[in-house]
Amino acid sequence: MTAPVFVVDRMPQGPGFVLEGPEGRHAVSVKRLHAGEDVVLTDGQGHWAEGVVMAAEGKDRLVITDLESVHEEPRPDVRITVVQALPKGDRGELAVETMTETGVDAIVPWQAARCITQWKGDRGLKSLAKWRSTAREAGKQSRRVRFPDVADAMTTKQVAAFLATADFAAVLHEDRGHDSESLATVTLPEEGEIVLVVGPEGGVSPDELAVFAAAGARTCRLGPTVLRTSTAGTAATALLLGRTGRWS
Repeated sequence: MTAPVFVVDRMPQGPGFVLEGPEGRHAVSVKRLHAGEDVVLTDGQGHWAEGVVMAAEGKDRLVITDLESVHEEPRPDVRITVVQALPKGDRGELAVETMTETGVDAIVPWQAARCITQWKGDRGLKSLAKWRSTAREAGKQSRRVRFPDVADAMTTKQVAAFLATADFAAVLHEDRGHDSESLATVTLPEEGEIVLVVGPEGGVSPDELAVFAAAGARTCRLGPTVLRTSTAGTAATALLLGRTGRWS
């Protein structure tokens, strides 16, 4: 297993560093790291450096030494973004968590017509903050050094404009009355941006499907079973990571 990951605002410029605050507390009091153990520091934007714990002081100070020079993980040739309709309750954070652990590159919250959950005012800002915090924590847990971007919530019109810029765009939709292609066999680009739309529990409305189709999005299905909105994006991301070679 790779070394535990901790997030810093700025990457260290020298061979030594003191990790303090919430991250230091997590390292000392929760992870209970000791001298001699390896750690990875990252800014969550692809930059990272590995070091060795020299000492744990108090409850929230981790002294790190032997830090290597800063490395940068390159951006993938094929990036995967999931436009996620707002689920009920805490299923939104579940979707963000599992998609992040799987390897998605970006997540866009979408206020779909059939969403029961509404992001308005302070509630919307708090919910967005939770999604971003969840992506950060899941990125650390899964030992990523490039965390997924969580965009501001979009309307259907904004999602359509976003889909029009993608190299491949698809709406995950299963309906016997609507033609669809298998995501497992549809032709994918060798590089560029892939954007998938995951609808709410009530499904993507016919009007939304028409708007997205006009923007160039295909209609695709995952398989014979119907997944919940909180799991469909994770399953689709895993499928695409395998198909694009990122899980090779």
